[in-house]
Amino acid sequence: RFGIILEKITTVINDETRYTRGCLSMRTQKCYAVKPNISEFLDIARRTYTEIVDDIAGMIMQLAEKYNLPMKTSFSSARGFFIQMNADCSTLPNGQLPSEFTKITKVKNTYSFTSADLIKMNERCQESLREIYHMTYLIVCKLLNEIYEHIHCLYKLSDVVSMLDMLLSFAHACTLSDYRPEFTDTLAIKQGWHPILEKIAMEKPVSNNTYLTEGNNFVIITGPNMSGKSTYLKQIALCQIMAQIGSYVPAEYCSFRIAEQIFTRIGMDDDIETNASTFMKEMKEITYIIQNANEKSLIIIDELGRGTSAEEGIGICYAACEYLLNLKAFTLFATHFLELCHIDALYPNVENYHFEVQHVRSSAGNKEKIAYTYTLSKGYTEEKNYGLKAAEVSSLPSSIILDAKEITNHIAKQILHRQKSTPEMVKQRAVYNLAMRLVQTARNSRLDPDSLRIYLKGLKKKYEASCPAPGKNDEQQ
Repeated sequence: RFGIILEKITTVINDETRYTRGCLSMRTQKCYAVKPNISEFLDIARRTYTEIVDDIAGMIMQLAEKYNLPMKTSFSSARGFFIQMNADCSTLPNGQLPSEFTKITKVKNTYSFTSADLIKMNERCQESLREIYHMTYLIVCKLLNEIYEHIHCLYKLSDVVSMLDMLLSFAHACTLSDYRPEFTDTLAIKQGWHPILEKIAMEKPVSNNTYLTEGNNFVIITGPNMSGKSTYLKQIALCQIMAQIGSYVPAEYCSFRIAEQIFTRIGMDDDIETNASTFMKEMKEITYIIQNANEKSLIIIDELGRGTSAEEGIGICYAACEYLLNLKAFTLFATHFLELCHIDALYPNVENYHFEVQHVRSSAGNKEKIAYTYTLSKGYTEEKNYGLKAAEVSSLPSSIILDAKEITNHIAKQILHRQKSTPEMVKQRAVYNLAMRLVQTARNSRLDPDSLRIYLKGLKKKYEASCPAPGKNDEQQ
């Protein structure tokens, strides 16, 4: 089939046809893309076009001799053929071009102009080109129709070449790094960064750790806009795909849990849509995730519920989180709804993380701006009103920003105090984490007895440190 396709193409298309720079060169390539003797009418139209172009060049040469001026033929896609000349105005009769010429422009000592006859010849040239393009289009369409029945092998070829290119790239990088990833029931990335950002960024990206296990499989990520949440989520998805292929991941990535499927709900282009269409898109994506995910999936969700009101968005996110928590899938959930962060009080396998920012005052000392560190830390963000801070550095009038701050403070006073974790909840969480670590150790540990004893003592100390100080009743018990 490749031979048949190639034969059909070489029979019709000129071997010298290729993309070239310059609008006139590209026009010529289009005109002569089809070989001669394929269509008699096309050959006649091309001869007519060539004659017109030659007549234009000859006419400009005659004008140059007539007025004894250094004129030359030039071309642009906007003007077509026109006359260009480099000369000092002092060399022109009376310091001006002859009245025959129109549409005169001058840049330094370079004149560009045309004439009535040249405008008419450009129109004839365009008419001839339209005929050539139309006939060429019909011939190429006929060629494509003949190729369509064999086209499937080209799709297969492109797929094979793409896969070969990807595997070769991974193999090359894997050979240089001289290591292989370890596959366990955890997703652990040490000092990892976005693999594409690493290649295109001017500076080395900020690295962050990622650790998900059966005991803490649900991570809620918060932080101001532009702090790095979406990039971090894409980073994890890309690294998981790279590990799943089994060929290459950067040396900083130590081990991965193989996900059967990776589901993402990362809003990249939603800003250009209306709220209604954005919300429906979100609902379709989260529905697909819920219907297809299982306990071996990796689920990545970025700002679900932003296409509707805050109250409804929080409700939908909370309900979706509780459903996904029952699946025991590895889930990373980025959100601006800080109310979701308190779900960790009910579910000990939920962890809160946030991207840190710093507040830097200007040299004048009267304004404060946010400096992004792109560093992931435990706990939810303490930043408040970062939307207002973003508005302050914009061109919004100060009166509007002051009113917005006053209204925000008024609403904040009406919100109930945030839910607090009781000592009993903290203790239950510590017990849960200890139990999950022990199960994981029993399942995967390859430590010798002495090393295992040291590790278990470390777990005991960590458990004791995370438990609240015992009260009087606890000491008696």
